[in-house]
Order: sequence, then C-alpha cells, then structure tokens
Amino acid sequence: MTGLTVHNLTRRADLFTLRLFLTVMEEQQMRRAALRENITPSAATRRIQDLEEVAGIRLFDRFPNGMVPSPAGDLLARHVRLLFANLDIMRREVVEFTEGVRGHVRISSTSTIIVHFLAREIAEFTRDFPLVDIELQEDANVDVVGAVVSGKADVAMFYATDDINSDTLDIVEYRTDRLVAVVPRGHRLGERVSVTAQALLEENLIGVSPTTSMMTQLRNAAQALGRELRVKYRVNTIEAARGLVKAGLGVMIQPESMLPTEDLNKVTMVALDEPWALRRLCIGTKHGEALAAATRALIAQLTDR
Repeated sequence: MTGLTVHNLTRRADLFTLRLFLTVMEEQQMRRAALRENITPSAATRRIQDLEEVAGIRLFDRFPNGMVPSPAGDLLARHVRLLFANLDIMRREVVEFTEGVRGHVRISSTSTIIVHFLAREIAEFTRDFPLVDIELQEDANVDVVGAVVSGKADVAMFYATDDINSDTLDIVEYRTDRLVAVVPRGHRLGERVSVTAQALLEENLIGVSPTTSMMTQLRNAAQALGRELRVKYRVNTIEAARGLVKAGLGVMIQPESMLPTEDLNKVTMVALDEPWALRRLCIGTKHGEALAAATRALIAQLTDR
C-alpha cells in the first residue's frame, strides 16, 4: 500500500472514482452503487480497491449482505464531499465570469430600510446585474435575522439593536441613522435642544407597530426607567403617525432621514438624547456560509455607497 498523498490521490483517483466512493457510502452495497453510476459491479469493485490502495487503508468493512464504511472511510468521505462542494462553487464562478453574474438573492428587510434606502438601491443593482433575480420580503427586525439563520433568506437588512443575536451572522455595516423626536409646531418640547425618553413618556405618544426596532428600543428604555410604555394612538406607518403629530394629537419618534422637508412647517424635530438613538443599519448573512457570486455582488454594491 502506497499511503495517501495529494499526488497519489490526484494521479490515481479520478473524480468519477471519488463520486463512486460516495455512492457506495450511501448505498452500502456495491451492486446498487454500480447501477446508480452506470458501471458494472466488477469495474466498480476494482475502482474502490484501487482507491483503498491509494489511501493505504481499508475504507469499507465487507459483509455478505453489504459494505459498511470504516472510520477511515467516514473521514475520507467528509473531505471528498468538501472537494465536490468546492468544485461546484468553482464551476458556478467560472460560468458567472464568462456569462455575467447570475443567480437568485433572497433579501429580508425591515420596512424602514426598504422605504428609505433599499428600494432605490435594488433598482440600481438590477440595472447593473440584469441576470440576478431579487426576491424581497418585509418583516420585523428580529424576524429579518431569523429568516437568514433558518435559511429562508440569503441576506438580512436590519438594525443592530440589543435584542439581535449577532453571533449567528457575518455582519457588515451598511449605514447609520438617528432617531429623533417629532412634536407639533409650538409644542413646549420643540423649544428644547434635545429630549430624553423620560420626557417623551410624559406626553401622548403616537406609535407604530410594536415589533419595529424603534418601538422596541423605546419600550426597553421605558422599562429601564421602571415605566410602562403607554401609546395613546397606534398606527401602521410612520407617515400616518406623523399625520397625527401634525394634527397636534401627540409626539412620536422616527428616523431623522425619513422626515420630509415639507413637513417642517407643521412639526418640529428635536434631537433624542439617548445612546440608542444612533442606530447601525447592517447587512447580515449566515455565519460561516460561503456566499454565491450574486449575493457577494449585491453586498459589494450596497456597501460601496
């Protein structure tokens, strides 16, 4: 027996033999494996014996009714599967290089990120990469991350809040934004340079869905103060909430970047003096997972901004 070396493996064990080896591992019977690979049982037997000679160790224990992988066979199978996985990645990337990046990218994002940033940038990306199909789904911040962890999405667009478990993701920063208080024109809080969460809790609060990241942060701030977050009016969108503020019915918080300039004659924007007011917008992919070329291209374009 010659012992297993890279030189021996590449010289004597061709890819078909390695594929046959994995098939025998699955079937645990030479005849069935040979049938699957369209080869005679005798030829299949000879190839597996040659592979064992190259490896310098027994890969299977033979029994009258089948073949059971040895511990060495299990070990070699793990590496051979990785080899084929890498070859498949290489094949896809070569095709993408010669034919242009193509593929399918599933994005899960919060509504705020979609409205203010992502919609426009997806449109730009699809113009630059017409062979990539983008699928977009909107969800709450914590569920966006869960979609990537569970495999339902390839990319998560989310806010890096305290309730997000970032250990399950590979993360790159996308943008930052700041939460501000929005109060009616002439409101006493509008005369301040900044306000705290404690001051806002004394007012009629207008809120959006409690699952949004900013409402979660406000609720956590209230709990830290020993208070319960009480929302006077609750609506579905920031635009609807701002309409109530313009009518003088209460105050709200929202991302600074989402306040239209035309509303500044009806409301006043006040800085929110809280450490959580400055928020990181992040792009997350499943931790340790190799990314398809289409996903890499999307992330590269988003972070290049």
